[in-house]
Amino acid sequence: MPKVELHRHLEGSLRVSTLIDVARQHSITVPTSLMRLSTLVQVQREEPYNFENFLAKFNTLRLFYRSPEVIHRVTGEAIEDAARDNVKYMELRFTPVALSRAERFPLADVVDWVCESTREASKKFGILVRLIPSVNRHESAELAEQVAWLSAGRMDKGIVGLDLAGNEAQFPAEPFVSIFREAKQAGLKISIHAGEWGGPENVRQAIEQLDADRIGHGVRVMEDEYTVSLARNRQTCFEVCITSNYQTGVVKDLADHPLKKMIESGLNATINTDDPGISQITLSNEYKVAEESLGLSRETVRNCILAAARSSFLQQSERQKLVDQLGSQLQ
Repeated sequence: MPKVELHRHLEGSLRVSTLIDVARQHSITVPTSLMRLSTLVQVQREEPYNFENFLAKFNTLRLFYRSPEVIHRVTGEAIEDAARDNVKYMELRFTPVALSRAERFPLADVVDWVCESTREASKKFGILVRLIPSVNRHESAELAEQVAWLSAGRMDKGIVGLDLAGNEAQFPAEPFVSIFREAKQAGLKISIHAGEWGGPENVRQAIEQLDADRIGHGVRVMEDEYTVSLARNRQTCFEVCITSNYQTGVVKDLADHPLKKMIESGLNATINTDDPGISQITLSNEYKVAEESLGLSRETVRNCILAAARSSFLQQSERQKLVDQLGSQLQ
């Protein structure tokens, strides 16, 4: 089926074979065999499924952003992989601070490299891609403000939104409220990771205080009826990532994932990958899991695809064109 991806992180979409090439070229001290390196950057079946283990994969991945050429390559490959999976439209998140840290690149340069690489790869592989810079809760509000300012100045280069990510269980969103409100006023759409490792109160805060258009994950919204009603009334979009929620320990069993209940409760829910490289999945795989493990019908999955198109951060005319295109293809 044609697909729409609203929640995919660039830093979690790397190919292990590429990491081996980069490690050899830049003398990075990591195992240079496919099997051994994969254990450091991909979730393995025998590992504990919790957010500490999942986030630990990024500690290794962040060693690899050693040059503009590496960033160009991994961006292009992430877009190529999506196109091969018949993704027609994707909003790719990237974390400028993470990409800049290994070699202390200027944040503005990193943002420009990703924008240019995305433009080239999107044209080459025939897929429509927009970008959402992301900031982490555990980092300073000053850094977040820099990223927000850079993003607002590059909306003509494919940037459409701003995202707050990271460990919501230990780091609050309060320091970022004014930054995200100003970003919204500047024309950026807002996506907030909430209700994943934290409770439904974080979803409510994201909607009411940070003026979120979409919620990253948000599966714990079902624990509070007021927040369910709030999100339903506002038709806030939930970017649900089934396998990721399982691997990070948010849900203990795939069959118990709340996506089906979210949809039955009238919530605007979509299906996404989060970090396909880390989870070793594709978006097609997530659709299959939704049907076979969660019991969603094929029609419901199609509706989730259309919901994603309607909730995209595209301009109105582009969004309607995408919805119409997918509607005819999903007949």
